[in-house]
Order: sequence, then C-alpha cells, then structure tokens
Amino acid sequence: MTISSALNAGVAGLNANASRLASISDNIANSGTYGYKRAWTEFESLVLSGAQNAGSYSAGGVRANASRLIDERGSLVSTASALDLAVSGRGMLPVMRSVNMGGSQGELLMTTTGAFRPDENGVLRTASGLVLLGWPANADGTIPVMPRDAMSGLSPVVVNTNQQAGDPTTAVRLGVNLPATATDESASGDPLPLSVEYFGNLGTSESLDITFTPTPGTGGRSNQWTMTITDSAQDGAVIGEYTLTFDDSRANGGTLASVSAVSGGAYDPATGAINLTVAGGPLELSIGKLGDATGLTQLSDNFAPTSIVKNGSPVGNLMEVEVDQNGMLRATYDTGFTRTLYQIPLVDVPNLNGLTSYNDQTYGISPDSGSFFLWDAGDGPTGSVAGYAREGSTTDVAGELTNLIQTQRAYSSNAKVIQTVDEMLQETTNIKR
Repeated sequence: MTISSALNAGVAGLNANASRLASISDNIANSGTYGYKRAWTEFESLVLSGAQNAGSYSAGGVRANASRLIDERGSLVSTASALDLAVSGRGMLPVMRSVNMGGSQGELLMTTTGAFRPDENGVLRTASGLVLLGWPANADGTIPVMPRDAMSGLSPVVVNTNQQAGDPTTAVRLGVNLPATATDESASGDPLPLSVEYFGNLGTSESLDITFTPTPGTGGRSNQWTMTITDSAQDGAVIGEYTLTFDDSRANGGTLASVSAVSGGAYDPATGAINLTVAGGPLELSIGKLGDATGLTQLSDNFAPTSIVKNGSPVGNLMEVEVDQNGMLRATYDTGFTRTLYQIPLVDVPNLNGLTSYNDQTYGISPDSGSFFLWDAGDGPTGSVAGYAREGSTTDVAGELTNLIQTQRAYSSNAKVIQTVDEMLQETTNIKR
C-alpha cells in the first residue's frame, strides 16, 4: 500500500505539473495580447486518512487547480485611435457577438479593452466581431433613465461617418450701446436697426430683426426706447415689442432701469432674459439685468453693438467621434458643434474571477460571478473609460520563465520518483527468485 501510494503520488505530480506547464505556455503565448488575463495554477495536497502513529505513511498526492485572474489589470498602452478603448479600473465594457439592426440580441459579454471601428452599417465592432453596446442619447444630448440590472436598454453603438447634423439656436445674449443723445428733445427719432442671425431646427440661417426706436424727450432727455423684434422665418412677423427705460443717475447711469412688455414674452429681471417664440420654438434673448452694464446700455452718442453671443450652428459634417472618461460618446462636426450620441456604461459583478472566460478576452455571467450591474463610468467602483488606449496583457514574461524552470524541475523530480518506485517494485519481485 505504501509503495503503491508513492507511485500514485508521482503520477499525480506529473499531471499537476503538466497542468501548470499548460497555463504557463498560454500566458507566454499571450504576452502581447491586449486585454489578456493570465492563468494561474495552484497545487493542493491530497491526504489519505489513517491512524496516527501507525508506523507507516500513505502518500495522497497532489492536484492542480487552474484559474484566470480576471481582476488583475494590465498597464494602459497609448494608441492613435479615439475608438481604441480601455477601462481604467474595475469595470468592463459591455459587448456582444451578434447584432440585429432592429435591436440588440444575444448574450451580454464583457471585455476590458477593444479596438472598435465602424462596419458597413456604422456599427462599432472589433476585428473579431465584438459589438460595443451603449445607451442612446436623446435628441438634446441627455441620457434617459435606463435599467441598471438588465441589458434591455442597451443597443449597438452606431456611428454613420457621413452623417450631418445641425444645432438650433435656443439662446442669444445681446450687448448693444444706444446713443443717449437720440432721446433728446431735439433728436430726430429715427429708428436704429440691428439684425441677429440664428439657426433654425433644420440648420437654416434665420434672423431676428431688432429695431430700436428712440422717444424724443419733452423739455429734456427721455431716456426711453421702443425695441421691436421681428422673425424672418415668420415672414417678418413681430414676435415682441418692449419699452426700455434707462437710468441716468450717477451710480447706474446708462444701464437699464425698467423693461415693459407691450407684446411678446415677459422680461425676467432676475435673469435679464426675454422668452421669445420664433418659428422653430422658444428662444431666450438676454438683454441684461437692471443696472447691469454688460447688456443693453445708453451712453454717449454712438450706436454700437458691443457683443452678440449665441449658441447653435449650421448643418455640419461629422469630423470625429470620441469617448470621454465618463463613457460619453460625442460626435464633433466641422462647424464646431458637438453632440452626445451614446453613453457607454461599465459592467461590474461581485466576483470578477467567477466570470466564465470565452475567446477574444471576453467574459460572461456565471453563478459564481453573481449578477451584473451597469454603472456610470467615473462613478461607483468601476473606474473610468480611457480613449486612445488599449490594456496590455497581465503576463510577466520574466516571472513565467522562472515558473517554467521550476515546473520543469518538479516534473523531472516526479518522474524520478516513479522511476525509483519501479526499481523498488522490481527488487520486490526478484525476492521470489
């Protein structure tokens, strides 16, 4: 029994070291594979129960337990492509292998890095066919509320490289100086025109035509104007008329003292804005707060538009797509307009090392991993998304070569044990002769 147990232990040692050699060879072979998680083989002893102080010992042997260290992270390697993505932290990118343009399908997979490129349909996928998943943004760039424990809200990320987009104007900030002398008793009262361009919902160029008409004073300066606003998109229809009165005191001379609406949206003294309704919808025109010298002013004898600032842009062609550290995939157009298209969440599970490993450095949910949860990148435990980067392999070649030498020697030693047991059994057989 004792000598045969030694033989069994030697055979078990050969099998265990062969398993360890397999994991070492896999690690070395994938030392240059982006996102590769090294495999590790541990040995566990086997003990045969027996009475203590029995005077003999039976070898139990050893068994190998191989696992993949998915929670280890490799160093980030800089690249030249904005759609080379890696995760700096614990989380993983959601991907899948198959896609239906009418909606997502297939099993949710996870990976820590990928070089994504648009295919013939604009779907972002890797060379091995992994499709990037994300939450589509609303038209205004906001992300709707999505389920965090299900993949029902996720859809394939689609970027059409030949797409065009415009950004409607929703806010205009106006800075204009009106001549104080125009409200004198002897002034002519001629109106002063100003045209402000804005962009419609379809990217068309429209204009707010603003006319400032002074009210000549009686026995002095009136400091009063009538501001009339028309919209070119509505065939010059008047969308607002306001009576402006300016302060002539020493402390606030030249600033707005009051704004009264004759027609159109009301003036908000807290923000200095007027809510207008143009052909495409609401537009906020900011003329400055009461007593504010940065909006409309009345000074000296010059009519001078000092500052006209607006948002929006005409229709532009897509120039580039990038993903920021919060997972927001944004498209930039040649007009300078930037639009959020998707949010890429990060997947996390309680036990990363319990995930099921698949080809192409992908992982799937298993009973050992626990259920998944979708986090916003940069929040929670998942870390952030890094563009222009790939995650390197976690293989340490020098360490693996050291393990290779140790495994080779252990294998040879176990083979020597088997050889010795065989010789001893031969001696036992020769006793009968």
